[in-house]
Amino acid sequence: MAWRGNEILTPRDRFAVNLRKARRMANVTQEELGVRCDLHRTEVSLLERGGREPRLGTIIKLASALGVTLESLCVGMRWDENGQRYRFKR
Repeated sequence: MAWRGNEILTPRDRFAVNLRKARRMANVTQEELGVRCDLHRTEVSLLERGGREPRLGTIIKLASALGVTLESLCVGMRWDENGQRYRFKR
């Protein structure tokens, strides 16, 4: 697993970092992103804080609304089938 400071970075945490970065680069508020994706602002906030793991449909909506690829929201993580765990880029 990857680390952020002294914390272990989980897949949902890594997604949260990527989502927040993409939203800020697009200069969009959480509320605006929620409107674009038909999600409540608090859902966007939860996703950006790593409080909820997104469903595939939600990832597709977010990527489309931000004009980024699905891969960019998942950058830095992959499944290691030999070790049966997630791998992260620092």
